[in-house]
Amino acid sequence: MATPSIELSRRSAIFLAGLAGLTGLGPMAIARTAQSTRVDVFRDPSCGCCGRWIEHLRQNGFEVNVIETSDLQSIKKSAGVPSNLASCHTAKVGGYVIEGHVPANAIRRLLEQAPDALGLAVPGMPIGSPGMEGGDPVVYDVILFGQEPQKTFGTFKGQEQQ
Repeated sequence: MATPSIELSRRSAIFLAGLAGLTGLGPMAIARTAQSTRVDVFRDPSCGCCGRWIEHLRQNGFEVNVIETSDLQSIKKSAGVPSNLASCHTAKVGGYVIEGHVPANAIRRLLEQAPDALGLAVPGMPIGSPGMEGGDPVVYDVILFGQEPQKTFGTFKGQEQQ
């Protein structure tokens, strides 16, 4: 599914530039954040934790478009998700790939900072991560990937950054 391009009017560009000056963010980061609250989630229809992660995103203000598929491996491959970072669902937002149970606040920070990367991943299915609630939450890393080397974007326990 192609993401539609958005053209800024001159007035919008001036507004964003002014907003960038007030917030300290670059105008492209603000433009990307403003247009990036829709998340396309690719998931297997039988996966319950994916549904709970989708609800986590919705509760945190994201508009979620769910695409059910049984061929997640080809989606992960075409999105550039390294096999060592794979999880049970793959999403796209604001030109980035989100793999697995990434907390909503990490996604917002990614969109605000707009780093040169493919996206974020939480490998596996850590207990306590969004969508994997129940039991004693474990500490896990959210990984920024698409640049070498991969690096930790944040360390979390449950939905809270440590």
